[in-house]
Amino acid sequence: MALYFVGDIQGCLDELLILLEQVKFDPGSDQLWLTGDLVARGPRSLDTLRFIRSLKDSAKTVLGNHDLHLIATYKGIKRVKSKDLLDDLLAAEDADELIAWLTQQPLLRTVDNVVLSHAGISPQWTIAQAIQLAKEAEAVLKGNQCDQYLANMYHSEPSMWSDDLEGFARFRYIVNSLTRMRFCFADGRLEFEHKQAPDDIINNSTDNGGLIGTEKNGLTPWYDLNHTDRSAYRLVFGHWASLMGNTGQPNVIALDTGCVWGNQMTMWRLDDGKYFTTIASC
Repeated sequence: MALYFVGDIQGCLDELLILLEQVKFDPGSDQLWLTGDLVARGPRSLDTLRFIRSLKDSAKTVLGNHDLHLIATYKGIKRVKSKDLLDDLLAAEDADELIAWLTQQPLLRTVDNVVLSHAGISPQWTIAQAIQLAKEAEAVLKGNQCDQYLANMYHSEPSMWSDDLEGFARFRYIVNSLTRMRFCFADGRLEFEHKQAPDDIINNSTDNGGLIGTEKNGLTPWYDLNHTDRSAYRLVFGHWASLMGNTGQPNVIALDTGCVWGNQMTMWRLDDGKYFTTIASC
């Protein structure tokens, strides 16, 4: 059995199918693990959900921020974003089944020493904590208070983890860390304004209240903050397309390479560490 990990699909199903053909993916013996954000900005979100669901146990995904927003939109909690191409999905006759299936997906998965999440792992957490807290938030999404918590998900605070956090604030921090995080401050606080690659912030920095660039304002990619020992793990994530797969750490594997933005889709094979790519046609 071969185990493949692939970055954000975002409705770009054609590119995923090309990659699967490239590696001769066999759903009878292989598995496909996805970094989340199955839907949104690409042209085939409905077909993407149907296809991934049809693979059954041969496909394992985690929830991304766009997936959570789709769930909230379908429940009438939020409006469809103008850039999202979701009209056919929301109107589909099997939409109820697809959204129910999506809601059951976890925020974090592990296999061997690999930890998969959409955006990463809070630098304030151990891996054991991350697994436990992801399950805690997943239980909320599957429970009868799901709608209330989704309605209170859209906020960037609290930015710092504390074991004393409760209710909506605790849920929000867990979800933000696992689905929205990119940069952190040196003390571990989450920062959501910047989406560029780390070098681009330094090279194209602007004055931020007298603090210029990551060197002055203390912004650091979450994976460069070593608040806990993760040397025994490989961390796989998507979400941060501007990285283009470059983290500078061999055990931190970034797979969102901006297919939906006209770049490429990237797949990584666990067995031998080989990468496969296809140029976007979305």
